[in-house]
Amino acid sequence: MTAERKIVLVGFDGMQLLDIAGPADVFDAATRVAAAGSGGPGYALTIASVGGGRVRASSGMGIEPDADLAELDPDGIDTLLVPGGRGRVVLEDSELVAELPRVAAGARRVGSVCGGAFLLAAAGLLDGRRVTTHWAACEELARRFPALTVEPDRIHVRDGSVITSAGVTAGIDLALALVEEDHGAEVARSVARWLVVFLQRPGGQSQFSQRLGAPVPAESPIRKLVDGIVADPAGDHRVPALAERAALSERQVTRLFGREVRTTPARFVERVRVEAARDLLESGRSSVDAVAERCGFGSAETMRRAFRRVLGIGPGEYRQRFGAAEADAMADAA
Repeated sequence: MTAERKIVLVGFDGMQLLDIAGPADVFDAATRVAAAGSGGPGYALTIASVGGGRVRASSGMGIEPDADLAELDPDGIDTLLVPGGRGRVVLEDSELVAELPRVAAGARRVGSVCGGAFLLAAAGLLDGRRVTTHWAACEELARRFPALTVEPDRIHVRDGSVITSAGVTAGIDLALALVEEDHGAEVARSVARWLVVFLQRPGGQSQFSQRLGAPVPAESPIRKLVDGIVADPAGDHRVPALAERAALSERQVTRLFGREVRTTPARFVERVRVEAARDLLESGRSSVDAVAERCGFGSAETMRRAFRRVLGIGPGEYRQRFGAAEADAMADAA
């Protein structure tokens, strides 16, 4: 059997426990699945901290690391994974940040979960790359590290040998993506079933609901427009129609969407329609053509292009991963 791949999980005081525990359980399960099937290399997990001493997670739970980060041989590391946690500003000046470039230099790939992107960025490991983090921290990450291209509406982002994920449970999606890369889709699916998670979400899947993520003030001139789009995704929501309904100029509508929804009217409408289509694809068995018509896309091809832009996958693949038929198949296999 080929030597196990060494996964180094970085520990520090104030870290989010699930950022480490979730990926660790994925890699552990993958090792067992691989051993029972192909016999391919599994994973050897090491938790390392600065000094090698006990660390305490933000929940108050203590963890005993296996190694001192400073004593690790970087050439023996397959994957370095950094979790998020409290106190990003303090951590950016810590000994941990100083150690990360050396350890990362020998790793085949480097990843972060949630706010761990701040640590990698502070260490200079994300400059010039596309990245993501918890949706609530994306603006701060982009502001503090302008050399990064932050993609706020992604579950995880792969850029070369670096992969960053969104918040907390997205670390499980990241780990499943790495397992699929190493062992193939079937092993990753088996691990997902074993952990009772709904397979792996594609990296492009939205972190949060577009329909719930537009907190436009009630007194805003476009509040009724936003509510109307959400209530009727298939309606006529072109800018001239929106302007007429709100008794505003087209320029005012576009400016107010940019200021209060932080996107263009067309992009907001597209994302609401994609989300409505996702719900139908997940919960029903209507044809893709019927879903496209019900959600206002006009054609299946237009919907396919919108899905590709927003989610990174087409509606057919989305249904295969998340639809009722896949859920039924999982239930039968349980």
